[in-house]
Amino acid sequence: VQLQASGGGLVQPGGSLRLSCVASGRTFRDYPIGWFRQAPGKEREFVAAIRWSGGTIYYADSVKGRFAASKDNAKNTVYLQMNSLKPEDTAVYYCASASGALIASTIRRKDNYAYWGQGTEVTVSS
Repeated sequence: VQLQASGGGLVQPGGSLRLSCVASGRTFRDYPIGWFRQAPGKEREFVAAIRWSGGTIYYADSVKGRFAASKDNAKNTVYLQMNSLKPEDTAVYYCASASGALIASTIRRKDNYAYWGQGTEVTVSS
């Protein structure tokens, strides 16, 4: 699986951005696509996860109610709509494809994602 993330940029606090992640190669309907982010000097952390087959979408508590993941199976694309952005959302955002179907207790762990895109930088600043 190859993943290409895009859509990052500079935005003011309170603003919005939409990230895209295009997948190519072999994908599995029940394997989630995860969004992660890594701020300078910090570990990479889970943001959201969605399956091509639909079902529950998972979010980190820090973004719940502000971010929304969605998908377009016809375009092999997963999106992350980010609203009400805060300076603490500043990070490089990565999309990743899981190595298995995963369950609720494991879907947030970055070690369960085998394929990673190159990242897109998001800066929230006035």
